[in-house]
Amino acid sequence: MEKKKVTLTIDEQKVVVDENTTIMQAAETIGIRIPRLCYHPQLSVEGSCRVCIVQVKGYNYFLTSCSSKVAEGMEVLTNSPEIRQARRDIIELILDNHPKECQTCERDGNCELQNLAYSLGVRERLFEGKRKRHKLEDSSASVVRDAEKCILCARCIRVCKQIQGVHNLSQHFRGFDTVVCPFDESNMDDSVCIQCGQCINACPTAAFLEKRHTDQVWEAINDPKKLVIVQTAPSIRAAIGEGFGYEPGTPSTGKMITALRKLGFDLVFDTNFGADMTIVEEANELIKRIKANEKLPLITSCSPGWINFMEKFYPELIPHASTCRSPMSMVSALTKTYYAEKTKKDPKDIYMVCIMPCVAKKFEIERPEHYINDIKLSDAVLTTRELVWMIKSYGIDFTKLSDGKFDDPLGESTGAGDIFGATGGVMEAALRTAYEEITNKKLEKVEFENVRAVEGLKEASIDIDGTTLNVAVANGIVNAKILLDRVINKEKQYHLIEIMACPGGCIGGGGQPYPPKGYDILDKKLFQKRAEALYSIDSHKKLRVSSKNPSVLKLYKEFLEKPGSEKAHKILHTHYHEKFPRGIR
Repeated sequence: MEKKKVTLTIDEQKVVVDENTTIMQAAETIGIRIPRLCYHPQLSVEGSCRVCIVQVKGYNYFLTSCSSKVAEGMEVLTNSPEIRQARRDIIELILDNHPKECQTCERDGNCELQNLAYSLGVRERLFEGKRKRHKLEDSSASVVRDAEKCILCARCIRVCKQIQGVHNLSQHFRGFDTVVCPFDESNMDDSVCIQCGQCINACPTAAFLEKRHTDQVWEAINDPKKLVIVQTAPSIRAAIGEGFGYEPGTPSTGKMITALRKLGFDLVFDTNFGADMTIVEEANELIKRIKANEKLPLITSCSPGWINFMEKFYPELIPHASTCRSPMSMVSALTKTYYAEKTKKDPKDIYMVCIMPCVAKKFEIERPEHYINDIKLSDAVLTTRELVWMIKSYGIDFTKLSDGKFDDPLGESTGAGDIFGATGGVMEAALRTAYEEITNKKLEKVEFENVRAVEGLKEASIDIDGTTLNVAVANGIVNAKILLDRVINKEKQYHLIEIMACPGGCIGGGGQPYPPKGYDILDKKLFQKRAEALYSIDSHKKLRVSSKNPSVLKLYKEFLEKPGSEKAHKILHTHYHEKFPRGIR
C-alpha cells in the first residue's frame, strides 16, 4: 500500500514526505541538519537534550524535531533568532555543568558537545554555581566511566539495551544527582557489563572511554631489555586510515606496518596468522563433533564480548562454545612458546602488544585462562583509536609511508584470516577449510557469500558434497539472543554458529575510530565499506584457505604435531565458566 504523503513548509521551503516522518527527518530531505545530541537514527527516540527544538506556527512552545511528526500544512522554522538563542542557552547550561578540561580531554577535537558549542557560537561560560561531582571509575579492565562528563543523553543506556541486550546501564537518583551507571553503582567489571565498548562509541562526550594502555606500551618500547612485539587484528587495516583522512574502506595494511616499525616495535606479527590457526583447530573440532553428533551446534569463541555474555547469561551453552583461543591469544601463546623456543628467548623478556578493534580484548588478557605456566600471554592491548593517537603524537605522516611487510614466522596469512574482521568472516573461513577437510577436494570457488552479513542475523544451509550444514551468523548481542534461544528451545538444529558481540562484527568494534563526517555509529554503510576492504584484501591473495598456509603447516610439523593434538590443546585451547547465578536472565 502506498504511504500517505504530507505537505509542509520548512524555512519557507515546500516539503513533501511520508506521514509519520519526523520534522528532523523531513528537514534532512532538503539539506537542513538540525543540531542534536541525544538523538541517534538506530536507537529509540529519547528527546531529552532539547537541542533539536524548532518553532512551529500555532504552538506557543518549541517542539523537539526528533520526536515530533509532520502534519499537513505545518509551518516550521529551524533557524529563527529565538530558536538559535534557545539552543545556545541549552548548550551553555550543559557546558556550565561540565568539566573545564577540553584541551586535556580524550575527545578534544572529536566531541559532539564541543562541536555544537562552536557551531552555535558559545564563546564563554555564563553560569557559575555548584557543579556535579563524581569519582572517576577506572577500576575496570576495559571501560572507564567518567560521570562528570555525562550529559544524560542516554545514548549509552539505549545502545546497551537495544543493540546489545545487556541492560547494564541506567539512570540512578533524580534531579541534580542523576548519574548513569551499573546497578548499585558497581564498577564495570563487577556488573553484567560484557566489556564490548559500544557505550564508548555511543557517548557524544567522554563519559565512557577505553582503559588506556599507551603509557605502558611507550615504557616497554623504551626498555632495552624487552623484545617488544606487536600484532594487528584483521579489521585494523580496514579502519585505521580513517584516522588520517582516508575514505572508509581504504585498505592500509602496508602503511600500518611501517608506522608500527617507526614507533619502535621490534617485530610486527599478524593476528591473521592466529585466525588461520583458529580455523584449522576449529574446523577439526567441528568435524569431530559432527561425526560424534554431540555438542552441536559449535559456537565460535573469537569475540571476548560474546564470551563474557555467554558466561553471564547463557552458561548452559558453554559446552557448545569452541575451546579455541581467540586469534589474538593464539599468536600471543605461540610467540611465548614456539617463537621463544625457536629464537632461544626467555618468554619473560618478550612484551606482546595487540592492536585490536575491541576494548573487551583488554579484559581478555587479564583472564586467568590467558596465562601459560604463570606467564601472561598478551601484555597490552591498544585500540585502533589509541594507535592512531600514538602515530600522530610521534609525528609520523601516515599518508606518506611506504608499504611494509609482516615478520616471520607469525606474519604469513591467507585471505581467510583477513575476513575474520567482518561479520560472517569466521564462518566463511571455517567453511573453506571444513569443505576441503570433509571432501578431500580442492575448493574451486572459495567464496561463501550467503554467510556474509552486515545485517544483524543470517542463516544458511550449506551443501558440502552431500552433507548439509545448517549455519547461522549474528552480530550485536540482541541478534545473538534470537539464535541462542532457538538452540535452547530446540527450535532448530544448527551445526555451526558465529557470534560477534559488536554490530557489524570487529569492523564495528568498541575501539574503532569514531565515525568520520557523513557517518555515525551503527552505520551499516560504514560497516559495509570496512568489510569490503577486507574482502578486497582476501580476493587479491593467492592463498585463501587457512589450512593451506605454509607457515601454519610448518608450525604443526615443527612444534604442534597435528590439529587437535595434546600439545595444540595445551597452547591453543582454553575453557570458560559460569560467572553469575543462572537466574540472572
